[in-house]
Amino acid sequence: QGYREDEGLHLASDSDEQLLIYIPFMQVIKLHSALFKGPEEEGPKTVKLFSNREHMGFSNVNDFPPSDSVDLSSSHLLESKPVTLKYVKFQNVRSLTMFIEDNQSGADITKIQKIALYGTTVDTTNMKDLKKIEEH
Repeated sequence: QGYREDEGLHLASDSDEQLLIYIPFMQVIKLHSALFKGPEEEGPKTVKLFSNREHMGFSNVNDFPPSDSVDLSSSHLLESKPVTLKYVKFQNVRSLTMFIEDNQSGADITKIQKIALYGTTVDTTNMKDLKKIEEH
């Protein structure tokens, strides 16, 4: 089983209901859907996703338009239903920033038990594999 499926583990906001999560990827990816799991009352409700936006903070998160915005229902959180994203907006993703704006009940703390991202890697050229052609 491991930690991944442990229901007791969660990420919780500290001073209010908002969370800001930054995920850099080792490879360029194409992202097509995301899954969020959390408690019925304190689980995330409005999630704004930003593709390739670095150095975002709570002070400037509203200065940029999100690549996609997702409104989660309590059934999404409890039944582990993936949410389909705007695929054209997530073609060459190097990093993903997720802004959880609020939760299901308006409580002071938001809790997330699981985030799963679904997509594929983009085939890129590895510059180390290129060989220098010598002229004769």
